[in-house]
Amino acid sequence: MVSTMPNQELELDQVYRALANRTRRQVVERLCRGPATATELAEPHAMALPSFMQHLATLEDSGLVRSEKRGRSRTYSLVPDPLSPAEGWLDRTRRLWEARLDRLDAYLLDAKEGDG
Repeated sequence: MVSTMPNQELELDQVYRALANRTRRQVVERLCRGPATATELAEPHAMALPSFMQHLATLEDSGLVRSEKRGRSRTYSLVPDPLSPAEGWLDRTRRLWEARLDRLDAYLLDAKEGDG
């Protein structure tokens, strides 16, 4: 079983919760190209601005996005650091399942050879 420290688990939960929604993933993808205002980020999404702002708040709470007030608008930037633990968890889990599937494959090949 893949284990992490409780604080890391909370951070992973927040990151995965933030990325569980298609709109928020699209915002993260857009911010990979550079900072943008809330209005720019909301433009391609067919929803009211207050609803969209809840998505931005979730991304900020997860630590994936940082905002800065500039004049009357708020500019959002991507903070990629929280993705590293999530990537590490995925990598460890992938390696675990690959090892299990390799063992299953070897078992099935041995069983097949035994039948022949």
